[in-house]
This record gives sequence, C-alpha cells and structure tokens, in this order.
Amino acid sequence: MLKRRQLAALATLPLAAPAFAQGGYPDRPIRVIVPFPAGGATDIWARLVTEPMAADLGQPIVIDNRGGAGAMIGTEAVARAAPDGYTLLFTISSSFQSPVVLRRDPYRLSDFAPIGKMGTTSLVFCVAANQPPRTMEEFINYTRGKSLNYGTYSPGSTGHAMAQLLSDTHRLDMSPVHYRGEAPLLADVLGGRVPCAFHSMTGAGEHIRSGRVRPLAVLGRERIPSLPQVPTLLELGMIEDFAQTGFLGMLGPARLPQPIHARLAESYRKAMARPEVVSRLREMDTIPQWLGPEEFRADMEQYLRWWTALVDRMGLRADG
Repeated sequence: MLKRRQLAALATLPLAAPAFAQGGYPDRPIRVIVPFPAGGATDIWARLVTEPMAADLGQPIVIDNRGGAGAMIGTEAVARAAPDGYTLLFTISSSFQSPVVLRRDPYRLSDFAPIGKMGTTSLVFCVAANQPPRTMEEFINYTRGKSLNYGTYSPGSTGHAMAQLLSDTHRLDMSPVHYRGEAPLLADVLGGRVPCAFHSMTGAGEHIRSGRVRPLAVLGRERIPSLPQVPTLLELGMIEDFAQTGFLGMLGPARLPQPIHARLAESYRKAMARPEVVSRLREMDTIPQWLGPEEFRADMEQYLRWWTALVDRMGLRADG
C-alpha cells in the first residue's frame, strides 16, 4: 500500500496525454457528453461529427446523453472533469443560457476550453396538427383571451425565451411546460398534448414537412430553405430579438493541455470540412459555420451578452 507521502507526490504528476495526442494506439474511449436525451437535434449533430473524428483520431468516441436541469447536469459534468481529453461536451447555447434564467452559477464560460463551432440553426414556431391556426396572425387571434401552454425542450433555452417573448409582446396568456430535450417535447406535440412550441428542423423537420406539425414562423433573418413559404418573425413586423440564433459546438474542460486541445480542434475542423458532413447539415437546415477555439469563444461571449440583457429585460425566470 502506498504511503501518504507517495500519494501526495503522485497527485502532483502531470496528467497522461491520451494516445491520440501522442500518435499511439487507442487506450480508452473519448466520452462526449450531450446534455440532452438521445434522439433530439443536439444528439444527432454530435453523432454526425464524432464519427469522422473517431476515425481521424484513431480513438473510439462514445456519446453520453445526460439530460436535465436545462442542460446544466451534463454541462457541469464536463466543467468538473479532468482536463485530459477523455471527456468533452457537445452542446447548444442552452447550456450557457439556462444558468442565466435559472439564476444559478454551477459553471462559467471560463470553465471550458472551446474546441470549435459547428454552426447555427433557426428554430421554427409550430402548432400541433389538432390546433386550428394556420398562420401566425391566426394563432395570435386564436390565443388571445385563452390560457395556453407552450412546450420547451429545456428551461432557460432559446425556445423557452422566444415563446415567452412572443406571449409578452402580444399580451397573450401563455405558460411553459418544460421537457428534458426536444425528443420528448416533440412526442407530446405530435400527440396533441402540447399545442405549440419552437422546434429545430433537425429534430422535427420530417414531421413538419409531412404536415404532422404545422410551422407558422421562424427565428432569424432569412427563411429556412426547405420551408420557403414560412415567413420569419421579423417579416411579420416583430422585434429585432427574434432575429437572433444560437450556436452549437464542442468544448472541453478548461486547462486542456495545448497539444491535446490543438489535436481535437484540428480533427473537428477536418470533420466539418468533409462534404458529406456539410451536405447532411444542410439537409437538416443547419447552417455550417466553423469557428476555431478563439473565434468560437468570442462568438459565445457576444451571444451571451445579448442573452443576459434580454433575460434581465423580460424578468424571465424558470425552475430547473
């Protein structure tokens, strides 16, 4: 048995670099935590990019879905993980939006080492097929004077804030029903148990195109290519906040050693440059927008400044 002095000495040794950072053979899998359940948009994006990364790194990569608390459970696990390259995060802006809305501080952006941005995507405001409105104007008129629930894929998410902003802007009486990811939310919208919600095209596009979910308007400045008939909320005369879109990408814990960080970022960049990855993203109405580590950090910082100001202005709160 090791003596206390020997244990203390071991604790000061540098973390061993993974095999992929040394050009060796795989020793154990890289675990990429997705802070949402399997089957939702974030899970699909993560699996799309980690498959070519695994081949490039010569290292198995496994997806670990850890939903809950507005994406904070899985995100915090990465913030607290050893910075050895074996535990990474693939997420969307909700991971950093939720703490602002939930008034919690389990981690900060400085607790992470950004690896790269995949891109962005516009959310679509949809109603269940059993709801009568067929346009946004009809929805507002139909909803006014009623108490109506809307679904969100997590408390503190873009879908949560934008639906509440829609309600506040038009003086509607809408209340959130929070889920632990887009897949369970979508199941209840399809079943007619939730009347409306913001959805991603990655998670709900097939059902939107088949008519099982009815799209009324989209976030962002441009219409979604596969839904050219659906206007943006800006086109409908709504405020500039509805033009914002979030981010999706990969991060590791802070203090990743430079060789490990650089190798992961380069592998991710190469995966994002693959024509089949770009093609699949566009098929899912996801806009590829690769940014390297420093550019991605600056992009997140800018977005979170806007988000914090919006939440403060709205007085938005949620229980995670």
